[in-house]
Amino acid sequence: MKKGIVLSGSRPTGQLHLGNYFGALENWVRLQDEYECYFFIADWHALTTGYENTSDIKVNITEMVADFLAAGLDPAKCTIFLQSSIAEHAELHLLFSMMTPLSWLLRCPSYKDQLAQIKDRDIATYGFLGYPCLQAADILIYKAGFVPVGEDQLPHVEMTREIARRFNFLYGNVFPEPHPLLTHAKLLPGTDGRKMSKSYGNTIALAEKPEDIKKKISTMVTDPARIHKNDPGDPSVCSVYSYQNVFGGDDTDAVKDACINGSIGCVQCKRHLTEMVVKRMTPIYEKRQEIMSSPSIIREVVEDGNRRAATIAKNTLSEVKEAMKINWL
Repeated sequence: MKKGIVLSGSRPTGQLHLGNYFGALENWVRLQDEYECYFFIADWHALTTGYENTSDIKVNITEMVADFLAAGLDPAKCTIFLQSSIAEHAELHLLFSMMTPLSWLLRCPSYKDQLAQIKDRDIATYGFLGYPCLQAADILIYKAGFVPVGEDQLPHVEMTREIARRFNFLYGNVFPEPHPLLTHAKLLPGTDGRKMSKSYGNTIALAEKPEDIKKKISTMVTDPARIHKNDPGDPSVCSVYSYQNVFGGDDTDAVKDACINGSIGCVQCKRHLTEMVVKRMTPIYEKRQEIMSSPSIIREVVEDGNRRAATIAKNTLSEVKEAMKINWL
């Protein structure tokens, strides 16, 4: 028996990278064996900050489904679908927007943060302000009981819980209040030491060839104070060691000690890391290549997922309209 319903999604803004894999995908693969899982490509959410240029979105959707499957998501165990193919998401979003106080949206931490951080695009739009209503619709249309998130995303889940409570208070109990399923993500910095982000150009993608992985690791930032090979190093400021913690085996502590006492150089450490990363990621890369060579596989997975998701979404929306007494027809 499955433990309950889980829902999560990802915006198709480019190829998924190691940060996405260890931050979410690896956990999703585990959850699909324990829960009834719905994983979606959030193409409408991609428009909240990227509405001006949509030329790559179709390609990005295809790439994302390939990444999902290559990472280990199994359509026989979970439902993979495209957000924009399920019109009920938009309709429930509209209904939620009618009853969600403006003050709730204005206090959303990510709204304030991104307005301050994103300076090269105009995101002072209704869609960006109201995306928590769409996010709530994404979750509640499937009556998901759990949403896998990191601690920084807890306010998003709480907003959905507040919207569910408000709806239930106004119209009767239709929605369960979803609970956050805290993910203890393995954090990886970008190759330059900053946060791994496509906008910084410092990622290692799941689509990366083994030889390209080697090149990227060879340029990774290490302890800037370590000038000579035999100088003592500080693993806490080294991007390579952050990767060692994720990819390393039983010798991780030994590598750390060798760095601290200067008995292993940065070049040798990078070579060791390269072997581990390539060994771990090559099966995913090869599976991805196979999937991308058969576009019909991707289409079949999404179309089947859309059918399954649509059945649930239509039933829930029918309940919503009945509860709101707007089901005239």
